[in-house]
Amino acid sequence: MSTSIVRLDGTLDADVSAPPADRLIAGTPQLRVQNYYSDGTQQFFAGRWAATRGTWRVRYTENELCVMTAGRVVIESSTGERSAFGPGDAFVVPAGFSGTWEVLEDCAKIYAIFESTHS
Repeated sequence: MSTSIVRLDGTLDADVSAPPADRLIAGTPQLRVQNYYSDGTQQFFAGRWAATRGTWRVRYTENELCVMTAGRVVIESSTGERSAFGPGDAFVVPAGFSGTWEVLEDCAKIYAIFESTHS
């Protein structure tokens, strides 16, 4: 296991995908993930994520720290609580959260994820 510092801005091909059709609400968003770090237990991950405009349902099994670097999003919980975020905003989405991600302006974030259990 390497103990070297891991930069989150190096050259790394992105994994490109779209939200599953059964979760898509609006638009045709494209998601890009560059996972720069995974620990040996496969429970902790860090990297960069970006998405184009659209809305989809989410259900978190992991805890995620997000730091927005570009764009604007609105995250709404299944109970109707709405939170808007833009560049420089930082927030945590806790495991168990369910609701929607709406990308108002193409966005990007730095993430750190901790998954406490595996399915």
